[in-house]
Amino acid sequence: MPSDTYRSYTPSERRQRARALIGGVRQAAADADTSRHAREIDRIDARAEERGARELAAMAKQVDKHRNAVAAAKTVLRTCERSGRDAARKALRTAEDTLKRTERAARKLGV
Repeated sequence: MPSDTYRSYTPSERRQRARALIGGVRQAAADADTSRHAREIDRIDARAEERGARELAAMAKQVDKHRNAVAAAKTVLRTCERSGRDAARKALRTAEDTLKRTERAARKLGV
């Protein structure tokens, strides 16, 4: 059953979680106590969930920052003199490209 919370596991945590899961399956097959493995999986999941929440918050902040940069670049383009239009257009394109990359990464995370 998939969870709605985003978890960010380190490679080491992925290995530890897999070992604990396999150990729990072996213990369950032998009709033994699996609580130790369940506690370890819960501990790893809690750390990954906390890390994921921080990453989501940082990503949302980054998206807002880049949206503000695009808005500022549009304002500069609308208010600049003719001689500075080319540079303002280039700055706007750069800001929009950065925003697109950031939004794509945010969508992958589920922001």
